[in-house]
Amino acid sequence: MQATAKAHTNIALIKYWGKRNESLILPTNNSLSLTLDGFYTETTVHFSEYLEKDRFFLDNKKVVGVPLNRVTSFLDLVRSLAGKENLFAEIRSVNKVPTAAGFASSASGFAALAAASSRALNLNLNEQELSRLTRQGSGSACRSVYGGFAEWQQGSQLDGADSYAVQIASEDHWDVRMAALVLSAEEKDVSSREGMKRTVDTSPFFEGWVNSIPADLKTIKEGISSRDFTKVGEVTEANCLKMHATTLGATPPFTYWHHSTLLVMQAIQSMRKKGIPAYFTIDAGPNVKVLYLPEFEDIIKNELQALPGVKDVVLSRAGKGITYK
Repeated sequence: MQATAKAHTNIALIKYWGKRNESLILPTNNSLSLTLDGFYTETTVHFSEYLEKDRFFLDNKKVVGVPLNRVTSFLDLVRSLAGKENLFAEIRSVNKVPTAAGFASSASGFAALAAASSRALNLNLNEQELSRLTRQGSGSACRSVYGGFAEWQQGSQLDGADSYAVQIASEDHWDVRMAALVLSAEEKDVSSREGMKRTVDTSPFFEGWVNSIPADLKTIKEGISSRDFTKVGEVTEANCLKMHATTLGATPPFTYWHHSTLLVMQAIQSMRKKGIPAYFTIDAGPNVKVLYLPEFEDIIKNELQALPGVKDVVLSRAGKGITYK
């Protein structure tokens, strides 16, 4: 029983930052993302009656400890759904995303794992069911089930049955692009999970953040529908800054930004003053993603590559949802 699935990362334009239920990974707000074709994870899951425990290989290196335990816990959910609780698996993943550096590696990773494992056990899940399952591995991964723009609905049910992502617009709807700037590929000091919990528990700015989300969502969905780049860009950048402001109010306070992060942010704002439409967004890490239109690609890439601290610039178009081999 084996299957291989490929999932792309997604970058949130309206951020997911805060859980109302830690164990079920239920968010405090809806979020909205763009799936990218430039970063992905491809995973093969092989269930075998001859295995006595799960084995996990990432980029041909055996994984043990906490990362393995996280994968095993997720596979327990899949096994339970399939009635195969005593069947173990070998998982082999190739990850074309810097891990734990704010590039949504867990999103593509768990989306690919959920898709491959559920198909290997013949669960025949539809996209909504797969998104709901994927959410329980990594919250943002539920959006990587879909291509283009996807919204993760927070839901209201205690068991999370109505918390999953839906597609807002396909990858063919609009040729809007994103440049991912690699400033650091090192693992961050404060994980997304730890940072999120600290913010929810201690930041006095958190309530204001949550209350601002409905208006941001309304505006950005109008912008996506009408292909209004300025509207989408402005709300994307503002939403990002509000999210990161909550971390500065946490106890103890923290930030994911490096010195080079600030330099890039200032450079993007300077570009706009020169008539080059571009907007930044930053997840839980130092690296910056830049939203732009294709006609400005060359000039934006050249200017970004010349900035101090920029190690690489990866250009992406809107990516596809889950695919299988």
